[in-house]
Amino acid sequence: MRGAIAGGDPLLEPGQALDRLAAWKGRIDQLAADTKTMSDRLGDLRVTASDEHRMVEVTLDSQGALLDIRLGRRIQQVEPEMVARAIMSTVREARQRIAGQAEEIISSTVGTGTPAARAIAAQVGEQLRDDRVEDGGAQGAERDRW
Repeated sequence: MRGAIAGGDPLLEPGQALDRLAAWKGRIDQLAADTKTMSDRLGDLRVTASDEHRMVEVTLDSQGALLDIRLGRRIQQVEPEMVARAIMSTVREARQRIAGQAEEIISSTVGTGTPAARAIAAQVGEQLRDDRVEDGGAQGAERDRW
Protein backbone atom coordinates (compact mmCIF):
# COMPACT_ATOMS: atom_id res chain seq x y z
CA MET A 1 0.00 0.00 0.00
CA ARG A 2 2.99 2.18 -0.54
CA GLY A 3 2.14 5.72 -1.71
CA ALA A 4 -1.62 5.59 -1.09
CA ILE A 5 -3.91 7.35 1.34
CA ALA A 6 -7.19 6.14 2.80
CA GLY A 7 -9.27 7.48 -0.11
CA GLY A 8 -7.24 5.45 -2.57
CA ASP A 9 -5.45 8.43 -4.17
CA PRO A 10 -1.74 7.96 -4.55
CA LEU A 11 0.42 10.29 -2.55
CA LEU A 12 2.11 12.90 -4.65
CA GLU A 13 5.79 13.22 -4.88
CA PRO A 14 7.00 16.38 -3.12
CA GLY A 15 7.52 18.14 -6.46
CA GLN A 16 4.00 17.26 -7.64
CA ALA A 17 2.50 18.43 -4.35
CA LEU A 18 4.29 21.77 -4.66
CA ASP A 19 3.08 22.15 -8.25
CA ARG A 20 -0.52 21.44 -7.21
CA LEU A 21 -0.27 23.90 -4.32
CA ALA A 22 1.19 26.56 -6.62
CA ALA A 23 -1.63 26.02 -9.14
CA TRP A 24 -4.23 26.17 -6.36
CA LYS A 25 -2.67 29.38 -5.01
CA GLY A 26 -2.69 30.85 -8.51
CA ARG A 27 -6.43 30.12 -8.85
CA ILE A 28 -7.11 31.66 -5.43
CA ASP A 29 -5.03 34.75 -6.27
CA GLN A 30 -6.89 35.15 -9.59
CA LEU A 31 -10.26 34.78 -7.86
CA ALA A 32 -9.26 37.43 -5.30
CA ALA A 33 -8.17 39.81 -8.07
CA ASP A 34 -11.37 39.16 -10.05
CA THR A 35 -13.48 39.71 -6.93
CA LYS A 36 -11.73 43.02 -6.24
CA THR A 37 -12.29 44.12 -9.84
CA MET A 38 -15.96 43.16 -9.54
CA SER A 39 -16.31 45.07 -6.29
CA ASP A 40 -14.62 48.17 -7.71
CA ARG A 41 -16.75 48.14 -10.85
CA LEU A 42 -19.95 47.61 -8.87
CA GLY A 43 -18.96 50.41 -6.51
CA ASP A 44 -18.50 52.79 -9.46
CA LEU A 45 -21.79 51.81 -11.12
CA ARG A 46 -24.27 54.67 -11.58
CA VAL A 47 -27.37 54.80 -13.76
CA THR A 48 -29.35 57.84 -14.85
CA ALA A 49 -32.82 57.39 -16.29
CA SER A 50 -35.57 59.73 -17.45
CA ASP A 51 -39.29 59.21 -17.85
CA GLU A 52 -40.77 59.25 -21.34
CA HIS A 53 -42.01 62.87 -20.96
CA ARG A 54 -38.68 64.14 -19.57
CA MET A 55 -40.38 65.40 -16.42
CA VAL A 56 -38.10 63.42 -14.16
CA GLU A 57 -34.47 62.32 -14.25
CA VAL A 58 -33.04 60.12 -11.50
CA THR A 59 -29.54 58.86 -10.78
CA LEU A 60 -29.06 55.74 -8.67
CA ASP A 61 -25.96 54.02 -7.34
CA SER A 62 -25.12 50.32 -7.55
CA GLN A 63 -27.22 49.59 -4.45
CA GLY A 64 -30.27 51.24 -6.01
CA ALA A 65 -30.05 54.28 -3.73
CA LEU A 66 -31.23 57.58 -5.14
CA LEU A 67 -28.26 59.90 -5.63
CA ASP A 68 -29.95 62.69 -7.58
CA ILE A 69 -33.35 63.70 -8.88
CA ARG A 70 -34.01 66.45 -11.36
CA LEU A 71 -37.47 67.71 -12.16
CA GLY A 72 -38.26 69.43 -15.44
CA ARG A 73 -40.53 72.43 -15.88
CA ARG A 74 -43.29 70.19 -17.21
CA ILE A 75 -44.10 69.04 -13.67
CA GLN A 76 -45.80 72.42 -13.14
CA GLN A 77 -48.37 71.49 -15.81
CA VAL A 78 -49.45 68.10 -14.45
CA GLU A 79 -51.12 66.73 -11.34
CA PRO A 80 -48.84 65.83 -8.41
CA GLU A 81 -49.98 62.18 -8.64
CA MET A 82 -48.68 62.02 -12.20
CA VAL A 83 -45.32 63.43 -11.09
CA ALA A 84 -45.17 60.87 -8.26
CA ARG A 85 -45.93 58.02 -10.68
CA ALA A 86 -43.27 59.32 -13.09
CA ILE A 87 -40.68 59.42 -10.30
CA MET A 88 -41.49 55.92 -9.08
CA SER A 89 -41.56 54.36 -12.55
CA THR A 90 -38.28 56.06 -13.46
CA VAL A 91 -36.65 54.76 -10.27
CA ARG A 92 -37.92 51.24 -11.07
CA GLU A 93 -36.54 51.48 -14.62
CA ALA A 94 -33.16 52.68 -13.33
CA ARG A 95 -33.06 49.83 -10.80
CA GLN A 96 -33.78 47.31 -13.58
CA ARG A 97 -30.94 48.76 -15.65
CA ILE A 98 -28.56 48.66 -12.68
CA ALA A 99 -29.48 45.04 -12.02
CA GLY A 100 -28.71 44.12 -15.63
CA GLN A 101 -25.42 46.00 -15.63
CA ALA A 102 -24.44 44.52 -12.26
CA GLU A 103 -25.13 41.01 -13.54
CA GLU A 104 -22.95 41.73 -16.58
CA ILE A 105 -20.14 42.97 -14.32
CA ILE A 106 -20.38 39.86 -12.15
CA SER A 107 -20.43 37.58 -15.17
CA SER A 108 -17.46 39.26 -16.83
CA THR A 109 -15.30 39.36 -13.70
CA VAL A 110 -15.93 36.33 -11.50
CA GLY A 111 -18.19 34.46 -13.91
CA THR A 112 -21.25 32.46 -13.02
CA GLY A 113 -19.65 29.03 -12.90
CA THR A 114 -19.43 28.75 -9.13
CA PRO A 115 -22.18 28.60 -6.53
CA ALA A 116 -20.72 31.69 -4.84
CA ALA A 117 -20.80 33.74 -8.06
CA ARG A 118 -24.36 32.61 -8.80
CA ALA A 119 -25.38 33.55 -5.26
CA ILE A 120 -23.85 37.02 -5.60
CA ALA A 121 -25.61 37.59 -8.94
CA ALA A 122 -28.93 36.36 -7.53
CA GLN A 123 -28.65 38.54 -4.43
CA VAL A 124 -27.81 41.66 -6.44
CA GLY A 125 -30.65 40.98 -8.88
CA GLU A 126 -33.18 40.38 -6.10
CA GLN A 127 -32.11 43.49 -4.20
CA LEU A 128 -32.32 45.77 -7.21
CA ARG A 129 -35.46 44.27 -8.70
CA ASP A 130 -37.34 44.41 -5.39
CA ASP A 131 -40.83 45.80 -5.99
CA ARG A 132 -41.07 47.41 -2.55
CA VAL A 133 -40.09 50.67 -4.28
CA GLU A 134 -43.37 50.47 -6.16
CA ASP A 135 -45.39 49.76 -3.01
CA GLY A 136 -43.79 52.61 -1.11
CA GLY A 137 -44.63 55.02 -3.91
CA ALA A 138 -48.26 53.96 -4.02
CA GLN A 139 -48.61 54.37 -0.27
CA GLY A 140 -46.83 57.71 -0.36
CA ALA A 141 -49.03 59.05 -3.17
CA GLU A 142 -52.16 57.95 -1.28
CA ARG A 143 -50.90 59.55 1.95
CA ASP A 144 -50.05 62.83 0.17
CA ARG A 145 -53.56 63.21 -1.19
CA TRP A 146 -54.94 63.66 2.32
